[in-house]
Amino acid sequence: MILKFTYIFFTSILLFVHIVARANPFFQKDTLKKRNNFITTISPDSLKTDTIKKNSKKGQITDVIKAVDSDSSVYDVINNVMYLYGNARITYGEKQVDAGYIKIDYKDNTIFAKGTTDSLGRFSGLPIFKDPGQGTLTADSVFYNFKTSKGRIFQVYTEQQGGYISGGKIKKQANDEVHLKNVVYSTCNLPYPHQHFGIVITKGIATDKQIITGPAFLEVEGVPIPLPIPFGFFPKPNKRASGVILPTFYEDATLGFALKDFGYYIGLNDFWDLELKGGVYSKGSYETSASSRYTKRYKYNGNIFLSYSSRKYGIEGTPEFENPTKDFQIRWSHQQNPNAHPGTNFSASVSAATRGAFRNVPDYSYQSLVTSQLNSSISYSKTWANTPFNLSTSLRHSQDLSTGTVSIGLPSLTFSMTTLNPFDSKDRVGEQKWYQRIAVGYALRADNQINTFDSLLFKKQTLNQIRSGISHNIPISMSSKVLKYFQFSQNINYNENWYFQSIRKTYLARPTLTGTKDSLAIDTVQGFRRAADYNVGGSLSTKIYGQVNFKKGKLVAIRHILTPNIGFSYRPDFGKPSYGYYDSVKVDQYGRKQAYSIFENSLFGGPGNGKSAQINFGLENNVEIKVKSSKDTTNNGIKKIPILQGLSLNGSYNFVAPFQKLSQIGFSGRTNFSEKLGVSFGGTLDPYVTRVDLVNGQKQLVRTEKFRWQDGMFPRLANFNFSYSYSLNSSSLGKNNQANNPPTGNNSDLFKRINAQQAEQLRQISSNANAFVDFNVPWNISLNYNFNYSNDGLNKSVVQTVNTSGDFSLTPKWKVQFTTGYDFVRKNLTTPNFSIYRDLHCWDMSIQWIPFGPFQSYSINLRVKSSILQDLKLSKRRNYYNQF
Repeated sequence: MILKFTYIFFTSILLFVHIVARANPFFQKDTLKKRNNFITTISPDSLKTDTIKKNSKKGQITDVIKAVDSDSSVYDVINNVMYLYGNARITYGEKQVDAGYIKIDYKDNTIFAKGTTDSLGRFSGLPIFKDPGQGTLTADSVFYNFKTSKGRIFQVYTEQQGGYISGGKIKKQANDEVHLKNVVYSTCNLPYPHQHFGIVITKGIATDKQIITGPAFLEVEGVPIPLPIPFGFFPKPNKRASGVILPTFYEDATLGFALKDFGYYIGLNDFWDLELKGGVYSKGSYETSASSRYTKRYKYNGNIFLSYSSRKYGIEGTPEFENPTKDFQIRWSHQQNPNAHPGTNFSASVSAATRGAFRNVPDYSYQSLVTSQLNSSISYSKTWANTPFNLSTSLRHSQDLSTGTVSIGLPSLTFSMTTLNPFDSKDRVGEQKWYQRIAVGYALRADNQINTFDSLLFKKQTLNQIRSGISHNIPISMSSKVLKYFQFSQNINYNENWYFQSIRKTYLARPTLTGTKDSLAIDTVQGFRRAADYNVGGSLSTKIYGQVNFKKGKLVAIRHILTPNIGFSYRPDFGKPSYGYYDSVKVDQYGRKQAYSIFENSLFGGPGNGKSAQINFGLENNVEIKVKSSKDTTNNGIKKIPILQGLSLNGSYNFVAPFQKLSQIGFSGRTNFSEKLGVSFGGTLDPYVTRVDLVNGQKQLVRTEKFRWQDGMFPRLANFNFSYSYSLNSSSLGKNNQANNPPTGNNSDLFKRINAQQAEQLRQISSNANAFVDFNVPWNISLNYNFNYSNDGLNKSVVQTVNTSGDFSLTPKWKVQFTTGYDFVRKNLTTPNFSIYRDLHCWDMSIQWIPFGPFQSYSINLRVKSSILQDLKLSKRRNYYNQF
């Protein structure tokens, strides 16, 4: 802890003196010229006369000093002194000084500004210095000699880069040396800060190259920490500084004592940095990481993170201890400015890790512990202006941490042409002819995929499992009106896939003690193969409106929109031997054969086996009501409320199928009764009777040709899902919701009134709201219910869960957040997570608690809010795998 405070202490002193040198208006070389002769004009209440205009010598005035305003003014002609009283203001260049009293002595070449007291003894009108490039500074009094370039400031107060400087005495010498005494630096903006660095400097020199300080010490709540610094010497580099990152100390019951996050920071330049960190544990574990940020203005920005760890668990001498768990993680994010290269874009979002990278790290959050999916994408796209052509390519990665499965696309390329009308003319007059409505498109997709497990990812045999292919698709369509109310569409789709390998199956009869065991050997045949297929179809749809109007009451009307559609599609039998897409293989010793596709398990699959001539049908319903509303003035006081959105039925009937011509019937629907309440459901119905046969001692489900309604039964519910979501907060119940809504980056009026640091904080909150705590909303709650049912005729399963999350403010400074749920089938609670936040002004305290479950743990953190002192914190935690 002492070493940590020492590191923070030295860093803060360096930062403090550097900020003081930037913030003080008189610490910079004057470029104002002195004028030997001048004439001053005084107005009763407003002075806007140039008072000084001078010779050009180094260290003298070059700008014009203007007395802009005051309640009253007096000019002493004999002593050549100007006095400004009450709301006085002078400017020189872009700089400005406001004070209750300002004295300009032209004889001694000095300016003196201070506050005043009124008849009740109240102090007001403190000198305020404003510099567009440096910010605002307040002091009790300011004295400056514009000839010698010397100045003194008493009881200064200013904010720079998230830190606050207050109190004491600051003196500037002619050679630009800065002397400081009894000055306080803090990240707290109160007059008496909760925590601050009290710096007592007997002789302080701040130049462009170095800073030398005298004694300094840390105070918290006015209590000095017994760790004084006798003196300090700090160089001031002109570019981003590099240096050692001091470690933090940590204790883990499983891994032992730890020295974490020590390393080295390298400021490569103003646009690129590198941070190298490491950690060691007393029981032999270690970890390393490297992170880098980069940016190029108006072009791109991004960051990259790499980590590797080796952790030993268990007791020394056991297999768990002797075979450490090795994990790695990589994260990369890259964004291109949309205006950098119009028509092209490059972006990256990479997140990959081994299964234990999150769960084996002592200080990862609850969200990281329950993370089960990682996805990555690196993409490039290009659009050619004034053409219908587009190109995109990407590398993809998907990883399931719970099962260890990995899917990688290396790479994927898509070239497409937007739909166009080749027979239409730009000079056409009148309506389109039937052939001018013909639309043609084109899409090419080339892909390479690997599906494996993370433990086998870098094995040699994994490369032999790459699936590659190129797919071409040419859609041709035409749409027209029929009988005024019907939309009739026709289409022809041509697909051609290119593969570089196929399969061949061979029957093998393996002798056993009881007879012969039938098996199939599958061989991969290298070589180029093509597979083409096509289909034709058409569809007819319309909309039917029905409405019932009411003359009395708040209910105005009920409206029903019915959208029926019917379509037909035809596909030849591509399983015929003449096409060469299918082969047959003997499957048993009796000579029974079975057809198979030589493109089985290929990237895009093969053409379908068997002829298809089917009718597709569907019916969609939308129901809404209209009610009178005094709040809605945009539609003559009428408000529309949806009752059912997208209640649909769909299915198909294949005339040439050998059996079970009718498909399963699908249905779905959704509705939003309000902005806070949403319901959705869906499922499928099986129209055929099923029976259970016993085959080789195993139950097997068999679908018959008989419809269930022939036996007076309703179609079997094969699966059904239902979800319900509801959210509510205190602001939605109030009359002024806008007052409680956080500002976003689109609020231009607000962003004009705040500084760059505050604007950046608001943008971060808007883009990642879940990572921040909103102390303004008294309470918020959301409820999600999910029900899933499946029945294949042989087995039934039900999944039914409810999850809730929310937060509430006990007081304006206390906030409680929670996430939990219940599994009705297993009859247990899902892993709960509780968080308590306390706003301590310039500090904050957080408590994270998982009371039970596989990740049972807690953590308590007390830290300074300011990012400048982000290492000044106290933490206590117990991880889910600790044994104490």
